[in-house]
Amino acid sequence: MPPKVLIIEDTESLALMYQSYLIPTGVNTKIAHTGQQALDALDEFQPDLVILDVMLPDMNGLDILSSFSTENSPQVIVLTGHATKEMAIQAIKLGASDFLEKPIEADRFRITVNNALKLKALKQTVKTYKTTYENGKYFDLIGSSRVMQSVYQIINSASVSKATVFITGESGTGKELCAKAVHLASPRSNKPFVALNCAAIPKDLIESEIFGHLKGAFTGAISNREGAAGQANGGTLFLDELCEMDINLQSKLLRFIQTGCYQQVGSEKETKVDVRFVCATNRDPLLEVEAGRFREDLYYRLHVIPISLPPLRDRENDVIEVADALFKKISKEEGRVYKGMSAEVKSLFERYEWPGNVRQLENTIRNIIVLNNAEFIEISMIPIFPSTSPIHNAVNKLNSVSPFNQHEHINEELNKLAKLNDKNQIEPLWVVEKRYIENAISICNNNIPKAAALLDVSPSTIYRKIKGWEESAVS
Repeated sequence: MPPKVLIIEDTESLALMYQSYLIPTGVNTKIAHTGQQALDALDEFQPDLVILDVMLPDMNGLDILSSFSTENSPQVIVLTGHATKEMAIQAIKLGASDFLEKPIEADRFRITVNNALKLKALKQTVKTYKTTYENGKYFDLIGSSRVMQSVYQIINSASVSKATVFITGESGTGKELCAKAVHLASPRSNKPFVALNCAAIPKDLIESEIFGHLKGAFTGAISNREGAAGQANGGTLFLDELCEMDINLQSKLLRFIQTGCYQQVGSEKETKVDVRFVCATNRDPLLEVEAGRFREDLYYRLHVIPISLPPLRDRENDVIEVADALFKKISKEEGRVYKGMSAEVKSLFERYEWPGNVRQLENTIRNIIVLNNAEFIEISMIPIFPSTSPIHNAVNKLNSVSPFNQHEHINEELNKLAKLNDKNQIEPLWVVEKRYIENAISICNNNIPKAAALLDVSPSTIYRKIKGWEESAVS
């Protein structure tokens, strides 16, 4: 579409002259003669560029200029027949891209307009780049690893097409974010993105959820309802966990994909829509086909552009980028301040395999933010689960390779106890326990939560024992 230019000029003959100057450029123009007309036109016309006269009958043009404060505001060229140096400076400070004094020659006018429109286009390009690619991001996907860069390239290439995208990957790898990126990178980005989780909907209701129903079509259908297919018209329909769909409904979905036509439940009328399909599953679709749970013809119809999302453990150092972004996001949601992670936390996050992928990482980070009101994240804040849990083993693994080799020091005490051969060497159990715990705390530089993690007890247990020892000493 050609750029849109709003000419705000109270003198009708001048406004028409400026409009005629722009005819050779092919831009779309609109004229406003008063400040109020200009304000109405700004909402309705949404111009890329405003030619703004300062002296208007009902207000000062600079007041209109000062209202343009957002990134999406149009470029502004200020015109006046009573130019002063101070006025020019004020206009530029308020955001005007240029300042022209009347009378204006046609060529100078066209060059100035052309430069302002180029600047607008450049700003839009920079904004798009920042939103899409900045700091290892691709829309809402985060990660600079080579495997993720390959994913971004596939999405970018596939986005301009209507071809179906089939996303596979473990639970929690970000399949819905990937589907949204496909939508946002496409020409359909200003149309609806409708997501439907096939695993979360009862088998008897999923047809109605996809295609909609008429009032009275079944028990509980108290009104007409438009399904996801109708809601996504012109945009993208994302079918998550597709392999969970009932085999009997898959034939109707296949016909819908082939023809773009469907029937609402209880209706004999066909509805045609323009929808781009994106599907996802955490299962192996070919194994589902072999097992007879997924139609082979539907698989080949959908499996046009496959995208395999890698698990977090295979994404090099992405876990730190993702964790940092999640700490910032969740801290803002919870009203906390986040400034960074310690080297130990980063090392732990990189060593741990994250079987639940990004979803598990997000839940862990929310736990840390909610339970610790701290600006800097330390290893002691990492939630410790039962000793059999992988994250507990990761903490122990991290400590076992530290310069002081804490496990080795603590185990020396156990070896001494195991070699007792004289009854005179036997001490009360509480004394041995006290010395053992104090040893662990000393080795961990007085970090009680860290010592508790090594001892496989909760920090509250150690605090309770210390209090008991202190009370015994006083009595």
